[in-house]
Amino acid sequence: MRNEKPLKVLQIVPSISLVYGGPSQMVRGLSAALASQGVEVTVLTTDSNGDSGQPPLDVPLEQPVEQDGYQVRYFRCSPFRRYKFSWALLRWLRQHGHKFDLAHIHALFSPVSTTAATVARNQKLPYILRPLGTLDPADLQKKRSLKQIYGLLLERPNLAEAAGIHFTSVQEAKVSERFGTQSPDWVIPLGVNLPVLPPKGEARTELNIPDDQPLVLFMSRIEPKKGLNLLLPALEKLLVEGINFHFVLAGTNPQDPDYECQIAQQIQTSPLSSCTKVTGFVTGKLKAGLLQDADLFVLPSYYENFGIAVAEAMVTGTPVVISDQVHIWQDISEAEAGWVSPCEVDALTQLLKEAILAPKERQRRGKNAHKCAVANYSWEAIAQQMIQAYKNILFTINNK
Repeated sequence: MRNEKPLKVLQIVPSISLVYGGPSQMVRGLSAALASQGVEVTVLTTDSNGDSGQPPLDVPLEQPVEQDGYQVRYFRCSPFRRYKFSWALLRWLRQHGHKFDLAHIHALFSPVSTTAATVARNQKLPYILRPLGTLDPADLQKKRSLKQIYGLLLERPNLAEAAGIHFTSVQEAKVSERFGTQSPDWVIPLGVNLPVLPPKGEARTELNIPDDQPLVLFMSRIEPKKGLNLLLPALEKLLVEGINFHFVLAGTNPQDPDYECQIAQQIQTSPLSSCTKVTGFVTGKLKAGLLQDADLFVLPSYYENFGIAVAEAMVTGTPVVISDQVHIWQDISEAEAGWVSPCEVDALTQLLKEAILAPKERQRRGKNAHKCAVANYSWEAIAQQMIQAYKNILFTINNK
């Protein structure tokens, strides 16, 4: 962007607390990558830190907080903390939105994002919407009647007037419901950075996992769409066949702690209890160590618009076992970076067995996984694609 006025971009997201997983992490990563290439980024978000009585984030409110080259402005959740809504955020957007070139709004069917798009539209501020998988027909089946009404009345106008819809995979764009609208699609994947890795084996030692047992890692939000009702029976079948492994279940669900407890209790009363560690939410050194020490990373989701945790495992050199509903499955298949299964217990069991019993093949596919992640999911390259998308949008608007 030599001799050009820097782009000024808003990133608007209900929360960037890491307890919410990939969506929050993506906004942080994208904002830092854009800032490193000269974009002036301001993130507007709330202080939400969980939806079941957890205290809010301990952050300054309604003032700029410098972070990795960009600014974050946090606003108090009020009046609907459960839905991460903030009148103060919307008021700030109405007062200051005109100072920015474009807004990138993350999440549909979230009141603060929905209303932010409406405010942007009324102010003639160009905006891009990133659905986060919420337009997937499978996701729309949840609370179907309510979402149909919400979608037609509130999201349809936002989609219709959006300067673009940001999908993170071709498959996500292909299957998404548009409520009869025809805004341009932008297919740009999510990015990952190679984390600072602790000494290999440190995570195993910390969790008392024997070195001679293959470590099978699930690290994602604990919710029904992730396919745990496929994975747990598949692992139980492997135990019946006498195949040894150690399973680590890492993750949480601040929006549905009852389901998280249900899964933990299911494991406790299962044969898996003797070879499973349930860690809860992990971050930092332990997270990086687990991704590195795992022999297999598994995510048999029923639908997944991208699967950032899959890419995180791949960049550390860990091969993956995923379902064909994780929308980057074709990248993994073509790169021979892991194994791809339909959403069926027997098929998943067979692929897990094949992978666990083939250490040399795991090593080969792990190396391929690292190469694939570096080639396709580099934040630097993704930021360049995003900047070009922003410029194309502004060029089109300015030349109408």
